[in-house]
Amino acid sequence: MMNQYLKELEADPFDPDEFVERMVRRSMQECRLKDDQFDPVMIHDIFTQAIQDLKVLQERQERKCARLEQGVQEEEKTYLAKLAEIMDQHTHCVSVFSALDERMSRCGGRALDVGEKLGAARAPRARAAAARDLLSHLANFLSPGPVLSDLFSDSNKLNEAADVIQKLYTIAQELPPDKFEVARKKIEAKYDEIERNLIEDFVKAQHQSNMAKMKEIANIMTNFKGYSQCVDAFIETSQMNTLTGKDIFSSVLPLCKKNNTIINNVFPNPEQVMSKFVLNIFHLKLQKYIQTKLADKNDLEKYLRNLYEVYTSTQRVCDELVAARLVSAEGDEATGELRREALVNGAMAAGADGYGALELRRLKAALAAALHDYYADKRHVKRQPQGGGFQELRRDLQAALGGRAPITIAHIEDYGGETFLCRKLAETVLASARTSFLRCRTLCSGAELDNCALSLLEVLIQHLLVEHVDYALDLGVHSIPIAEGKTPPQIYFFDIVHETNQIVKMFGECFQECVLPCVSSAGKRADCVQRKKAVVEQLEMKLDAGLERAISAAVGWVRMYLQTEQRKSDFKPEGDVDTLASPACLGVVAFVAGLMERVARTLDGANRAAVAAELAVRLHRVIYDHLHNYQFNSAGAMIAICDVKEYRSAVCGRGGTGAPAPAPALFDALHALCNLLLVKPENLHQVCEGETLAELDRSVLLNFIQLRADYKSHKLATFLKGLS
Repeated sequence: MMNQYLKELEADPFDPDEFVERMVRRSMQECRLKDDQFDPVMIHDIFTQAIQDLKVLQERQERKCARLEQGVQEEEKTYLAKLAEIMDQHTHCVSVFSALDERMSRCGGRALDVGEKLGAARAPRARAAAARDLLSHLANFLSPGPVLSDLFSDSNKLNEAADVIQKLYTIAQELPPDKFEVARKKIEAKYDEIERNLIEDFVKAQHQSNMAKMKEIANIMTNFKGYSQCVDAFIETSQMNTLTGKDIFSSVLPLCKKNNTIINNVFPNPEQVMSKFVLNIFHLKLQKYIQTKLADKNDLEKYLRNLYEVYTSTQRVCDELVAARLVSAEGDEATGELRREALVNGAMAAGADGYGALELRRLKAALAAALHDYYADKRHVKRQPQGGGFQELRRDLQAALGGRAPITIAHIEDYGGETFLCRKLAETVLASARTSFLRCRTLCSGAELDNCALSLLEVLIQHLLVEHVDYALDLGVHSIPIAEGKTPPQIYFFDIVHETNQIVKMFGECFQECVLPCVSSAGKRADCVQRKKAVVEQLEMKLDAGLERAISAAVGWVRMYLQTEQRKSDFKPEGDVDTLASPACLGVVAFVAGLMERVARTLDGANRAAVAAELAVRLHRVIYDHLHNYQFNSAGAMIAICDVKEYRSAVCGRGGTGAPAPAPALFDALHALCNLLLVKPENLHQVCEGETLAELDRSVLLNFIQLRADYKSHKLATFLKGLS
């Protein structure tokens, strides 16, 4: 049992309450009698025995803990003794190391002092030996005949010979020329010879990719006057058989990066050498390539395209070199850094001179050709439409005589509904203009850019808005028909308005995106905006005139058609008739519905609302005046009401949705007036006081009531005294 207690006591975590509960449950199971009774004495004995067992277990654990504590104390004493011994050893080592360090410092100081004394004693001897050797070599040059010296004849001693000849050359420049002229010439000749040999060895080492040898020779050559020739030889060799092919621009950056590494490892002044390397590429390689590319100016389009390509490619290469920190964007004369703009101009070599005139000439030719091809495809020969006072007088006469004139006074050409406006042509023209403005913005700058942009804008306006849109408007205005006959007039001018709006919108986008960014001067920008505004206002004036003429033609035909086709019997039928709209009304409705649909389809925004409203007002007036020409009985009044409903549907649409603002109210009032033709005499006064008619002038109501066929027979005037 003690083992069981020990296992439970060592459980983690240990809960004493749970431990007692488990003991109670076990005791109850052991002492349970019949009928669920238990023996309390036995439970007491079990708990007493358990307490004794736990006390024995406690004593046993206490003895075990005492033994463990004694063992830990003995081990602690052992480790402390060992640690004290190690600390004593460490202290001894530190003291020994300090003594050795002090001794080494004294020895080092003495060695340095001895070295300085030896160096001071050796330097004069070395200088004396060098001077003696130099004088010996000078004596060889002073003696008559050729110079016989192993130093100058042995190619393996070229570096040593270079050092000697450079010093002799410096000395020779200070010798009196009258006594030492021959020796000086010999020294100069040998100097040039060794210089050439050094450059040749440098080139050989370069071919062999021996950068250590190249660096050694470059350091020697820095004291020679031909050092720049060494740099030129390196650049020429590095760029030999490179930058060839159709697109040499993509090879510039890799070539510069590759050689920049070599230059930094070889030359003592890498910045200046790299600048000269890049300058040689732009002023020699790229310049020659660009001149070849731009040699042919016969094909102007191709020439300008090539000019833009090589210019942008040159700029791109410069930007890549700036990003790689091989070229400075602004340049620095003190350090020899190249300026980006100078590189571009050097490569172009005045290739962009005269660009503005060429671009202007190209754009004129391209736009003129596009217009010519368009009209040729339409088989149309451009001609100025007949205009002026006489032609307008002829049109006014024919409009005035209208249905009464048996002959046609003026022939009006409608070109079969052709608008002579083409968005595809406008896209072509604007695309060509965008190309010109893009090139202009790239190749020009300052005042030249402003002037070039203004000139290009003028060409674009002249060809697109004047020669194409304005010309089409002139044709469209003069092709608007005059009302005659029963056939409804074909009014195509609304399609012209639609196409004009689209093209002008496209032009406006091009103006914002391409023209204005090219103009930096505030004055020039104002000129551009004013020029655009003036030409657009001119187009708007012609659009307004054409719309006015189109509305007049439509309304005039409706008036004439109703005059000729409406019969008096329509509104004063005899006998029982079906209350349907009259045939004349149906003819007008078919025309008006189609016309309103075309207005809604071709116009937009405020233009659509204004034209639809004006057309509705004029049609209402024509129908109102037309009804005053007839008398109406009850059946005729019903037909008139049906006619007005149809007119309203044609003008306002079914349900009146999307109708111009005044139209529903006008036709509702006309419908209410027609009701006056139908109501009983005793109800006239009440109807006239209704909501719709109360706002109308009383004379209008009286005039309409007088159209009733029973006005006199029923003495309706007596019912209307209150109205006056």
